[in-house]
Amino acid sequence: MLQTHENASLKNFNTFGIEAYARYFVEINHKEELQELFTDAKWHKIQCLVLGGGSNMLFTQNFDGLVIKINIRGIEHRINHDEVIVEAGAGEIWNNFVNYCVSWGFAGVENLSLIPGSVGASPIQNIGAYGVELKDVFESCEAFEISTGNFVSFNNTDCKFGYRESVFKQDKKGQYIVCNVKFKLSTKEHINISYGAITAELEKNGITQPSIKDVSKVVSEIRVSKLPDPSTIGNAGSFFKNPVIEQQVFDKIHKQFPNIVHFVVDKGIKLAAGWLIEQCDWKGKVVGETGTWKNQALVLVNHGKATGQEVYNLSENIIESVEQKFGVRLEREVNIF
Repeated sequence: MLQTHENASLKNFNTFGIEAYARYFVEINHKEELQELFTDAKWHKIQCLVLGGGSNMLFTQNFDGLVIKINIRGIEHRINHDEVIVEAGAGEIWNNFVNYCVSWGFAGVENLSLIPGSVGASPIQNIGAYGVELKDVFESCEAFEISTGNFVSFNNTDCKFGYRESVFKQDKKGQYIVCNVKFKLSTKEHINISYGAITAELEKNGITQPSIKDVSKVVSEIRVSKLPDPSTIGNAGSFFKNPVIEQQVFDKIHKQFPNIVHFVVDKGIKLAAGWLIEQCDWKGKVVGETGTWKNQALVLVNHGKATGQEVYNLSENIIESVEQKFGVRLEREVNIF
């Protein structure tokens, strides 16, 4: 029998460590429990929030609805020649899943090492790092449809993946709960070290022919050097998306700021949000109990007793200063509640 709790603290369920309370709270360990939960018409009438690792959200107030914590676990794989299908429960910690794949020699997710959060959140957010996105390795996912009580499968096309976007954040927002995800990986190593500082770190370690284990290790080391540990200081990783602008807009900015960090992508020019923020003198700045991380301006932190609203206000000030200096408006990657 499912147990629903009232007036539950969410402080330990969000990596910012922000104190907020849920009117109702329930933990789901098996997908069938979702069907059991939503047989009660009560839960169809109030707002629901699905929690995975709590690493991509900011609570600015108490949540007047039902928080559903997904704890569905389990990882298994099937090998067919060079192709491997790995299926993982939505409640699995993402980096545990990556470590599982790397330890078995399944290539494809090593560049996504140490990204915080859960497996279930990965297709919703289309997580990405160091030249790889979730969509590159995504096979399908099974999701619970709240309105019907059915389980529905979504393939890569169905998910309409974009930069940190998917159908679950757009057309189907709030309609489905991801239960498990299947990934298409390979027993053949296809090393991708073209992005960021991976090559330099490998060279520093004297590695000329890296394995996926080498890549995973180096990516993890880079992330640790740049990003704070949420268990030590509250944060949600990268708070803003890297903005993508049109070529003609970039040309104007580039004339004024010739050293601007940028990358050519399909839809234009992607700018490094961290660089933009740093140029506005925000890197390492402390504002009350909030601030930006000393090694990465893209990360907002809770120095101990910050409220969600204070963190939000800091993000608003950063957005305004970047827009004033560069004419580019940053978009939050973190979900605000």
